[in-house]
Amino acid sequence: MDVKGLWPSKIETESELEEIMSRPSLETVEAISKLDGDILILGAGGKIGPTLAKLARNAIEEAKIDKKVIAVSRFSTPEVKEKLNNAGIETISCDLLEKEDVDRLPEVSNVIYMVGRKFGTKGDEPYTWATNTYVPALVAQKFRKSRIVIFSTGNVYPLVPVSSGGATESCHPDPIGEYAQSCLGRERIFEYFCNKFGTKAVFLRLNYAIDLRYGVLLDVAQKVFRGVPIDLRMGYVNVIWQGDVNNAAIRALTLCRNPPRILNITGPEIISIRWLATCFGKIFGKKPIFENEETETALLSNASEYHRLFGYPRVTLKQMIRWVAHWILIGGPTLNKPTHYEVRNGRF
Repeated sequence: MDVKGLWPSKIETESELEEIMSRPSLETVEAISKLDGDILILGAGGKIGPTLAKLARNAIEEAKIDKKVIAVSRFSTPEVKEKLNNAGIETISCDLLEKEDVDRLPEVSNVIYMVGRKFGTKGDEPYTWATNTYVPALVAQKFRKSRIVIFSTGNVYPLVPVSSGGATESCHPDPIGEYAQSCLGRERIFEYFCNKFGTKAVFLRLNYAIDLRYGVLLDVAQKVFRGVPIDLRMGYVNVIWQGDVNNAAIRALTLCRNPPRILNITGPEIISIRWLATCFGKIFGKKPIFENEETETALLSNASEYHRLFGYPRVTLKQMIRWVAHWILIGGPTLNKPTHYEVRNGRF
């Protein structure tokens, strides 16, 4: 275990990984005990959704209260739905692009919105825009009386000087590329309907969530391990452990307000890709291969307001690096979904 006794020094299996990401903090248990009504998670079949749903269920059980967690998704992978059901989570198969499907969803007091499309945008821009802007219009009207926590992205910000410390919530959005533009569109659509109906909401601008099966740390570590050149033009990033994101999403339900609040969600560090690769190189006994040079700007967020409200993430960067390195060494499974953090033109 780590020095605080919270975490193992290594993670050996997917089941152990998912259990760790589904552990609620004491603050999350306290927050969920104060919320009236059930919790509905839209887009629960994605990378973050299943462990978030399980964390909410665990928090409810620890709080010893009676509350449902309902996971909504197309569930194109049936085993995800089965695992959620086995964990005591209700599931609803739903195509959120269909108004009739959305209208049939149950009314709930608390909604966490995780729907979005990023990869595959290039060449299929209309579908990305429909997912990222039309679905929010349907959801915002259906759940006008609910509290809504809306997952957004730091991609709505422009590239900022590394010396700036990252974009704060007051930074004017200036998204690069159609994916990022559509994400700002998602926020604006929700804002419109929140203004119209008085709905209380929070936007969580996230970058980048880390799991052992995907994420910036995995992308960099794999390249070091395989001897693949690492492009340094996007030379700096922010990251945060997915389990900490899960806890933040639940706790953010208590912060919903009108007009909607904006909150950057990421770790406290501005991480050098060169430094990160060197760390993995020392663990693997391999010398990283670099190409190009760092530029003066990067996609960076300043999450000091999140840290003020919720405290620093429970899982440190050093812990994440150790976990990811070990996961690669034991041949742990991955989702084969690179983050493309190095992209500077917004074309995903």
